[in-house]
Amino acid sequence: MAADFLTDKQTQNYGRYAAEPNEIQLARYFHLDERDLTFINLRRGRHNRLGIALQLTTARFLGTFLPDLMQIPPGVQFYVARQLNIRYPEIISRYAQRENTRWEHHGLIRQHYSYHDFGDFPWSFRLKRLLYTRAWLSNERPGLMFDFATAWLLQNKVLLPAASTLTRVIGEIRERATRRLWRKLAALPNRWQAAQLAGLLEIPEGQRLSVMEHLKRGPVTISGPAFTEALERYTRLRSLEFSCLNFTGLPAIQLRNLARYAGMASVKYISRMPEERRLAILTAFVKAQEISA
Repeated sequence: MAADFLTDKQTQNYGRYAAEPNEIQLARYFHLDERDLTFINLRRGRHNRLGIALQLTTARFLGTFLPDLMQIPPGVQFYVARQLNIRYPEIISRYAQRENTRWEHHGLIRQHYSYHDFGDFPWSFRLKRLLYTRAWLSNERPGLMFDFATAWLLQNKVLLPAASTLTRVIGEIRERATRRLWRKLAALPNRWQAAQLAGLLEIPEGQRLSVMEHLKRGPVTISGPAFTEALERYTRLRSLEFSCLNFTGLPAIQLRNLARYAGMASVKYISRMPEERRLAILTAFVKAQEISA
């Protein structure tokens, strides 16, 4: 799935330094404690010690390793170098001369600090389960799910996958949750009720609007005819016997969202939907109308 739901800011900030970290961030992610210094000081050469220290602190802050440490803001380089008693952080340019060193340091950091790859079991499974729960219970925007997933990966020391991988996972999970909801809703009405729902999309003889459009409008004035119309509307909705259907376990927020969508979509568009989706949307619509009638 394309990453078209990401904002420009999300795309630019994912796995990158958007700006110089503030003082609180420096203290939280870039401070080197005794364990860190012991690990770092095992490396030979000041440039290697600074290099692995920047790799480590960047992984803490961004959740990934950078291919080019020159992308790290100067303030970060200076802050980390000062803790290593390195006066000139510019020596980091020597670190990039050996590609193998960088990869070796990645492996050492993963092992020593228990970092995981996204594909390692059970980390991606746990994240997908959490995302599925959120997708099932609410109509959370995919961009918010992306931010939640990124924060969860950082918290659990799981190195960030490519942005396209994460957006694809979120898209697939949202699609699966949506189709499950359609399937469960479409299975609620019996054959007679399903036929009655289909009839809502039809325009009665001599009328200009479909039954569903009349239900959408409802009474708009306080008058005798309006009261009669409201009573007829209520009677029609009750005649569908939706009060006998068991909506237990179906997320209320999602039902309201589907009903709201049905209220905005044209009858012609709904009538052209695949049967399962059409029946699910009509079921949610009638349930909401029955409650509000």
